[in-house]
Amino acid sequence: MQQRGLFRASSNIIDTSLSTMSCTRLAWLETKVLETWQHKDDDMTESVVDSNTINIEIDGQTYEGRPGQMLIEVADAAGIPIPRFCYHKKLSVAANCRMCLVEVDQVAKPLPACATPINDGMKVFTKSPKAIQAQQGTLEFLLINHPLDCPICDQGGECPLQEVSMGYGRTESRYHEPKRSVESKDIGPLIATEMTRCIHCTLCVRFGDEIAGVREMGATGRGENVKIGTYIEHAIGSELSGNIIDLCPVGALTSKPFRFKARPWELINHEGVAPHDCVGSNIQIGTLRNRVLRVIPKENEEINEIWLSDRDRFSYEAVNGADRARYPMMNVDGAWHRVSWEEALEACVNRLQDVIGRYGAEQIGMLMSPNATLEEHYLAHLLMHGLGSSNVDSRIRQLDFSNEPSKDSVPWLGMPIAELEKLGAVLLVGSDISKEQPLLSNRIRKAVKNGAKVSILSAVKGEYRFDLFREMLASPKRMIDQLAAIIRVLLDTTGESIELGDLQQLVNASSPSQVHQDIAMSLKNSEHSAILLGPLALHHPRASVLRTLAGLVEKLSGAKVGILPHGANTTGAQLARNAVNGGNEMRKGLNARSMLEQGLAAYMVFDLEPEYDCSRPSTALTALADAEFVVVFSAFHSEAVQRYADLILPIAPFTENAGTLVNIEGRWQSFSAAVTPDDEVKQAWKVFRVLGNLFQLDGFGYVSSSDVLQEVRERLGNYRLDNTTDPFIGVNPTRMSDEPSVVRVDSIPIYRCDPVVRRAEHLQQTPEAQRPCVVTVNLATAERLEIEGKREVTLRCKGNKVTLPLQISERVADDCIHIPAASEQETLLPAAFDSIEIS
Repeated sequence: MQQRGLFRASSNIIDTSLSTMSCTRLAWLETKVLETWQHKDDDMTESVVDSNTINIEIDGQTYEGRPGQMLIEVADAAGIPIPRFCYHKKLSVAANCRMCLVEVDQVAKPLPACATPINDGMKVFTKSPKAIQAQQGTLEFLLINHPLDCPICDQGGECPLQEVSMGYGRTESRYHEPKRSVESKDIGPLIATEMTRCIHCTLCVRFGDEIAGVREMGATGRGENVKIGTYIEHAIGSELSGNIIDLCPVGALTSKPFRFKARPWELINHEGVAPHDCVGSNIQIGTLRNRVLRVIPKENEEINEIWLSDRDRFSYEAVNGADRARYPMMNVDGAWHRVSWEEALEACVNRLQDVIGRYGAEQIGMLMSPNATLEEHYLAHLLMHGLGSSNVDSRIRQLDFSNEPSKDSVPWLGMPIAELEKLGAVLLVGSDISKEQPLLSNRIRKAVKNGAKVSILSAVKGEYRFDLFREMLASPKRMIDQLAAIIRVLLDTTGESIELGDLQQLVNASSPSQVHQDIAMSLKNSEHSAILLGPLALHHPRASVLRTLAGLVEKLSGAKVGILPHGANTTGAQLARNAVNGGNEMRKGLNARSMLEQGLAAYMVFDLEPEYDCSRPSTALTALADAEFVVVFSAFHSEAVQRYADLILPIAPFTENAGTLVNIEGRWQSFSAAVTPDDEVKQAWKVFRVLGNLFQLDGFGYVSSSDVLQEVRERLGNYRLDNTTDPFIGVNPTRMSDEPSVVRVDSIPIYRCDPVVRRAEHLQQTPEAQRPCVVTVNLATAERLEIEGKREVTLRCKGNKVTLPLQISERVADDCIHIPAASEQETLLPAAFDSIEIS
């Protein structure tokens, strides 16, 4: 279909401010508007109420639409540009900017295209004199108080207001009165405000209310005194707050970390994948002169839609930090020295060969980051197996390994990410999804708005951004009882008989309540339902029991079981393990917990900080300190690393790396380096390749990371995404009666999840990151421990003593003491699920 010019078609009938434009300028403007607002047809279905199509006429051409669609949706699908500021396809219609006014046949006044439903036979004119005059008049009023900040505005060059002003604005202003000025408030370390530029489109307000689930922004005042800001003077706390930077059409809200760093047209955007959670959000990494200056979302409706979490958006600051590891370093007689890569790798090979000769290869272990790429995981397994060891693991927080996935299956979400918003019922087990996977939380929030019933089972109630149907707060040992009670309800209701094995006694002994009844029926009666196991469930000391019970609920209710793990590439790590260990039997090595508890002669630590990232930090540090040789692959250096490492090899962070991440729905996403690493910094897959060559192992002749990826695909062959484990193997049917009565439970703060995020300067200034490390118990537990009247408590563990503030909250289950993980005091505290001595 041929598209007519937006401006040229009407240049003979509009006023001189437009008719005097050159044809070149008009063509450029039309291109910019089309680039900004043309959308795909499949995006225009949110308002659909009927599958029948109707015909409407726009500018003399006939188009099909669906009853309930707005004019602007049909126009966008057809590629007909209509200017707008307050309309967004993911948000509700506000119709308060009036920029999208168009002429409708037999209607006296122009109508806003964003708020006008289509009717069969409707005739619309977007370029008529009436429409153009209305749009020009609207823009003139919007610009009355707008400052001439374009030369210093970070939005300049990608600003909708600039582009529309070029097409519809006057060459000079007719307004000569004093302009309004609005004070710009500080709303936090991530977003800069220049509220005099604000045109009250309310996109930021609607985003917080409808998408983020946090009503923080709003409009106060009336008339020209209307101001957009936070209701209460505090920093914005949403995990998705940075998206209002992308939504703002006028530069009133911009990125603080990016402020005045570069002009948008100077940046080179590179496609990438966010490496901080299992979603695998698509990103664009903006670089200038080989330096990362900005990260923004890349639209992918099946994964992150058009949104991005603040963690993924602002973590890039760490790669420009002062504590980057920029050259190899070796500990020689207690002193650290800079060495060449040749010296470092030669020392690594010699020391590991010495360990193999004296103790055997099984005394070498490798601890991998769950954020490492598929290629890095694969080469780590390949290298270790070539040396004669199978001790490679990335499940650094997992405690229970008694019921492993079968050799040809891979754990996953249980459904595509986009299917989450179609669920009718969800049971979240041990998941604070709004903090752990903010964009998955947004999908579930959509489901709740459509009537879904979401319930939780956990030891700690998270800060959920959606309404809950039912809540079950239970200590770790009672979480098993709660799932058993749900199974009892389903068995009694359905009359089915299934094999329960050693769990039969546990289920028979359960006493279901009305809450269990409600949750069971919500899962059973929904056409699409799910049980999602989060980190607290996966790291549970009886995780095998929880997973088996969840599988039984799946059989009885039809709900799908999925996992929500910590880390960006948990699925990819299992794929790499299967690719190397494939065959009739899996080659078993020590898991991460066993490696650290048993103590090995040598360790390779990949992109981890054990003092923060392991389930038992003090045990990890002791094992590393006692080892004869420890080599650390890291993008950063720290004093803590130098206390236990013998060799530090600088590797590239995600912005300088190439590889593949497999997200939780099983989608393989490859990316290339956005910037070139320093000469002394290497991509990790290259380091593994060279080590393989130095050890004279076969098969390490890769030229690029894509060669590694191709080999992984070939070795995997056909595999299945499946959360099924061998039923009842390793399942302890007891009610954990041997567990301590009062235990520590933890959660990983959103901005303490990995080494990169922990070093992102502006993220660490947010209210979320600035929260003090506090001990939280409910009132009943506090009274039982006789600490209810205290402001501080003292914790004792293995000779260590630490004093922390005390907080009383009913968000914590009975017999539980919540202390966040990955804090500066972590090595002094009892490990998660361990008993606590408190006074």
